Amino acid sequence: MKKRIVLALGGNALQKNGEATAEAQKRIATSVGNKIAELANDYEIIIAHGNGPQVGNILIHEEQAATDKAPAMPLETAVAMSQGQIGYWLSQAIDNSFLKLKKRKKVATIVSQVIIDRNDPAFKNPTKPIGQFYTEKEAKALAKQNNWVVKEDSGRGWRRVVASPKPIDIVEKQSIIKLVQEGVIVIAAGGGGIPVYRTKLLRRIKGIDAVIDKDYAAECLAELVKADIFVSVTAVPNVFINYGTPDQQPINRITAKEIQNLIRYGYFKPGSMLPKVEATIKFANKGGIGIITNIDNLDKSLKGNAGTIISKSTTAS
Repeated sequence: MKKRIVLALGGNALQKNGEATAEAQKRIATSVGNKIAELANDYEIIIAHGNGPQVGNILIHEEQAATDKAPAMPLETAVAMSQGQIGYWLSQAIDNSFLKLKKRKKVATIVSQVIIDRNDPAFKNPTKPIGQFYTEKEAKALAKQNNWVVKEDSGRGWRRVVASPKPIDIVEKQSIIKLVQEGVIVIAAGGGGIPVYRTKLLRRIKGIDAVIDKDYAAECLAELVKADIFVSVTAVPNVFINYGTPDQQPINRITAKEIQNLIRYGYFKPGSMLPKVEATIKFANKGGIGIITNIDNLDKSLKGNAGTIISKSTTAS
């Protein structure tokens, strides 16, 4: 039996050095596709991905080109747009890689709605910056006009901020599971998924402007598809203690309890490594193997020979 893995690709995995054109991102998707195609012989693969740079560009286009006849699309719709865009690049790249390898395996992108709690505490304190920068005067005028929350962002200007609630469920989970069981490589929960909630009275699904963290959504996906391994694919080969200092040390194998203690001591930044570590801890505590590594070390990490490998106990393999 092949092990089932969920790969959570970072939002910047398709955008290197600020290259935002479709062709530049397609070229990078090709190298990712080659790696996925090589792994497909040995694993059942489900792919999630970030969308930070891409959805940011979509929002800028929407806001700057908006007219009364063609109004800007809301954030939750922009997330859906980015899922189709990135899913198209990745599925095409994987399919073309199979062609070069003279293999044939189906690939499908599922535009995914991820259910959140409308009463999640994150809605009381929006913190996730999105879209373009404004002057303070512009930002406050737009906030009043559009009912936005705006905040100053690290001395670079003012931006809109939105809530980042935790994922609860995925609307399309049964379709995703069925495709995986049929041997299809599935791309799902892109950009953390389209944030939706169920109404109290009729239980209808409604979209809401928010951003779900890609790693938390991918871990939720990994649980739903009963994956054996969850991998957060990022820019660095390992998680490090004292990252970026002369004293930095890579973490290789560690238990969920041990790395949880490192979180308590403040070793991981909230906007960077912390969500990846928290997601892999959650998956490890459910009995799976959590890995954090980069794309170059992915195959070695899956064999236990690279990356940061997090398990519930030290005996896990």
